[in-house]
Amino acid sequence: MKKVTPFLMFQGNNAEEAMNYYTSLIEGSKITSMIRYGANEAGAEGSIMQAAFTLKDQEFMCIDSNIKHQFTFTPSFSIFLTCDTEEEIDRLFASLTDGGEVLMPLGDYSFSKKFGWVSDKFGVSWQLTLPI
Repeated sequence: MKKVTPFLMFQGNNAEEAMNYYTSLIEGSKITSMIRYGANEAGAEGSIMQAAFTLKDQEFMCIDSNIKHQFTFTPSFSIFLTCDTEEEIDRLFASLTDGGEVLMPLGDYSFSKKFGWVSDKFGVSWQLTLPI
């Protein structure tokens, strides 16, 4: 086994929008590959068949599912970000909650000087922490 890579399955045509959004929020991040469905293929033409992006040095893969599922993302799996500054955690929390949902408000908890948990506008769950 070479590595373990988190994989995000988006419903509809949201994968590219989500990747662009995430890589714009987190410095040192980028889209590394993108394969689109063509005409007469299983998915909607132009949607993401398979893509990869990095947030810092963590690689993620994603797709636009061409099959409608009865499930989507759940907060029980989340992307955990350790922030360096209060400005960074405040900026990310504000950005990720825009169109999303606050699961735990940004605050001082016993395990973190500042922590917040959100589900973003795509339904992906994020935990943000500023260590003690």
